[in-house]
Amino acid sequence: MKQVYGVVGWKNSGKTGLMERLVTEITERGYSVSTIKHAHHSFDVDQPGKDSHRHRVAGAQEVLLASGARWALMHELRAQDEPSLSFLLEKLEPVDLILVEGYKRDTHRKVEAHRQETGNPLIAPHDDTIRAIASDVKVQSDRPVLHLDDTKAIADFILSDLGL
Repeated sequence: MKQVYGVVGWKNSGKTGLMERLVTEITERGYSVSTIKHAHHSFDVDQPGKDSHRHRVAGAQEVLLASGARWALMHELRAQDEPSLSFLLEKLEPVDLILVEGYKRDTHRKVEAHRQETGNPLIAPHDDTIRAIASDVKVQSDRPVLHLDDTKAIADFILSDLGL
């Protein structure tokens, strides 16, 4: 069974920075980590004019780009539905932990990133899958509240919650 933990929050809540710090912290402890990032908008990891981009524009369903340093597989949906998180998780090689940024409506365990300056309310009171809150201010909650910048404590919480 894959160990999955999410980082959710409203726009500009600090999700990406927290994800980056968690990957560093957890891999430094000797665990292997992969990530999935949900984008609510169209994105392109390819550059116009490059061979791989030309292949996609020509109509290729999948383009695999490989070098001695890495490989990347791009799959064009071409009007198909967006794949589910469970489908995407199956595409990843086995690791100790998969950290997921976004996918707040899915049922995996999550920590909510929260910044006061955004003015957004907490998601946690309405979502039982959120196991803790990482905030830059004290908040009232029935869940553990950790400081958003205390990456070590957040990593400790996640690893403990998963039994790792």
